[in-house]
Amino acid sequence: MDGKLKFLNLAAKWIFILCLPVLLLTISIVWAVNSLWLYNYGFEEYEISQSTGLAETELDKAASGLISYFKSAEEDINLTVTKGDQPFELFNRREVIHLRDVKELIWLNYRVLLGTLIYVLTYTGISLFRQRKESWRRLAQEVVGGSGLTLALMLALGLGTLLGFDQLFLQFHLLSFANDFWQLDPTRDYLIMLFPQGFWYDATLFVALGAVVGAVMLGGAVGGHLFFRGRMLEDSQDLS
Repeated sequence: MDGKLKFLNLAAKWIFILCLPVLLLTISIVWAVNSLWLYNYGFEEYEISQSTGLAETELDKAASGLISYFKSAEEDINLTVTKGDQPFELFNRREVIHLRDVKELIWLNYRVLLGTLIYVLTYTGISLFRQRKESWRRLAQEVVGGSGLTLALMLALGLGTLLGFDQLFLQFHLLSFANDFWQLDPTRDYLIMLFPQGFWYDATLFVALGAVVGAVMLGGAVGGHLFFRGRMLEDSQDLS
């Protein structure tokens, strides 16, 4: 029985450590998907208004419409913008289908975020509830370990992006989509005109950086607090 309990505790520990990078990455992705600043950064950085002929106000409408669509229960996006005083549907049928697939990935990310968050909070709550110095200090070590693993994985992602983003981007699409609707024409499909590959290069680095910032804060602040709390418990028990 003791051996089985030890195995379960070890498994729970490693699941917790592995959940931390997943949690931080999915949080960073959620930020990116819903960040109007990131969309506008891309529009300005890659001069999208000039290349598409859409006014900045229409680009803002497109960004807001996409963010709202990804949050909604609507199956298909219906987004109208104006160009040269003429309103038109921004996305054609092929783009609409691809955005439907993208939305499924985004909602999968939400589900993974929720699942890892529930596990992390439950595991943390049980560890803190014990009120034993070993539990607090062990939890601190596990938080630091998960944060360190996050830094290592984000470093790998950053290096992969810097050294071979084109291949990374291609493999992501081949693995994530069961159809070829992601293969769009940059001369006529507005989805790829609004978000050229350079934008996705930058967005990937921003997402990795967001996870790194989260890992540093979690490992430094939370891990340090838990460690010193464990020391305080140890001192108080020694005094008693």
